[in-house]
Amino acid sequence: MKDSIYLVLDMENDLVHADGFNGKAAYGEQVRGRGIIEKTRHAIDKARKAGIHVGFVRVGFSPDYRECPPNSPIFSGARKNGIFQLGTWGTQSHPDLGQRPEDFDIVKHRVSPFYSTSLEAILRANGIRRIYCSGISTNAVVQATVREGHDRDYEIIVLEDCCCAPSAEEHDNAIQGLKRFCTLTTSLDVHFE
Repeated sequence: MKDSIYLVLDMENDLVHADGFNGKAAYGEQVRGRGIIEKTRHAIDKARKAGIHVGFVRVGFSPDYRECPPNSPIFSGARKNGIFQLGTWGTQSHPDLGQRPEDFDIVKHRVSPFYSTSLEAILRANGIRRIYCSGISTNAVVQATVREGHDRDYEIIVLEDCCCAPSAEEHDNAIQGLKRFCTLTTSLDVHFE
């Protein structure tokens, strides 16, 4: 059994699909401009071929938003705009990424995929020691995954070309801040082990 997992972070329709809530906004422009969907799918295919686990992390709330923090600058717009509702198209992973039933599906209610989710139990049950990750956005879920994963003693590898933020500047700043905590690679150069 492999001791690695590729976590695809917040690549859900409300954030990255051209028809999603953010598809016409800054995230959508960055996703299309950087070719994030295509590069991420390429990385997923490589991970599958290498035989490592694949996990999809999604942010989502009950229809009444009972888990949504009312004072959060990040999540307060979810209730107002009717996005990130579990069980809807918006919280499904982008269809071009090819999520499979055997992939791990981790639902989170905060920025970090470790906070009050099944992620730690999944990692421990499967003997995972190395986390490859990428997603949206670099300065939120990717940063949280890297920093928390680092402090939980996982080896972290970020596929930089499969990540973006609302602007190129925010992405670049986030990547600069992560260099001390992880290894950076790309979807072309990554060697899943």
